[in-house]
Amino acid sequence: QVQLVESGGGLVQAGGSLRLSCAASGRTFSTYGAGWFRQAPGKEREFVAVIRWNAGSTYYANSVKGRFTISRDNANNTVYLQMNSLNAEDTAVYYCAAGPPLGSWYRWDYWGQGTQVTVSS
Repeated sequence: QVQLVESGGGLVQAGGSLRLSCAASGRTFSTYGAGWFRQAPGKEREFVAVIRWNAGSTYYANSVKGRFTISRDNANNTVYLQMNSLNAEDTAVYYCAAGPPLGSWYRWDYWGQGTQVTVSS
């Protein structure tokens, strides 16, 4: 039903910036929330940011608040993650996710394959 494809990952120097993209397909996606998660080697996948697709409300993990910005482009069915002031702790595989609301949060039913972000120190 919904397919997600991430892009924009790569190698960046500490203090630099990077912009990730998540291209979505599927009619239902426009009614879903969308979020970014990341997973570093040896660690569990963690939440990064979420955006309400239609309303534009956003929420961020404390570790990235003030540095990362999640946004959307409804015309192109794409969500973005602008990452500034990157540090070594941001190194991880970043995943895009989507799903319907579940209480005050979302049920993350769909996931992309991930894109690697490596920050050199």
